[in-house]
Amino acid sequence: MSLWGVMVCCARLSLVATANKNHLLEKHMDDLFTRLGNTSPDNEDDHSITAMAANWLGRPCPIIPHYQTTISKPQSNFRDQLQSCIPSLKIEEEKCLNSLPPVDLLLPDHNMVIEIQGPSHYASADFKTRKGSTLLKIALLKKSGFEVIEIPTNILWNQDLMKSYIDQIKIRTGIPTQVHSVSLNRDEAYVTTDQRPQDHGYLTAKEPSEEQTGKPKRRKRKKRTRKNQ
Repeated sequence: MSLWGVMVCCARLSLVATANKNHLLEKHMDDLFTRLGNTSPDNEDDHSITAMAANWLGRPCPIIPHYQTTISKPQSNFRDQLQSCIPSLKIEEEKCLNSLPPVDLLLPDHNMVIEIQGPSHYASADFKTRKGSTLLKIALLKKSGFEVIEIPTNILWNQDLMKSYIDQIKIRTGIPTQVHSVSLNRDEAYVTTDQRPQDHGYLTAKEPSEEQTGKPKRRKRKKRTRKNQ
């Protein structure tokens, strides 16, 4: 329990940008982890705590914890909506990363984790104060180099808010929000609202050049005026 408490304190500090990082807490965590190294935890919660402490400290994990996975309805619905909006996006569910508890959704090509946070992740019904276990999981994922997007389930009933999260994911993954393509005879031209591929031509309103048509442009003849004699 002491190891768990120290880790949660470290997680809270790490998630606050303005907080002074307390290295004494990490040293205390290391001492507790070393002291517990010779013990054999007999329940899944202790296995998870030991694995998370090893992950935080960058130490070899002496135990491979077993986690139960469940897919909630809000998680499944959001996954379907996200996949529908971005069909090419690779999405994995309930994936264990670095011996940590399984994440809800993983975008492996973008090193991004999406966590659908239900009421059990919060200390109260206002969906504002996250529990220590949730804070620790998020902090460990970020410490491992993953970008984490947290989505409270109370906003998923609002289609506009859900769409705003999906648009945010598109931006962070570098996926254009709107793309229109026109197929040409010689190559393809793309017109996008936010970014353009560099290796394609574009449709413009300019006249075709001589190289494209094979015909020289007509030159305007200058009008001659007679001088008064």
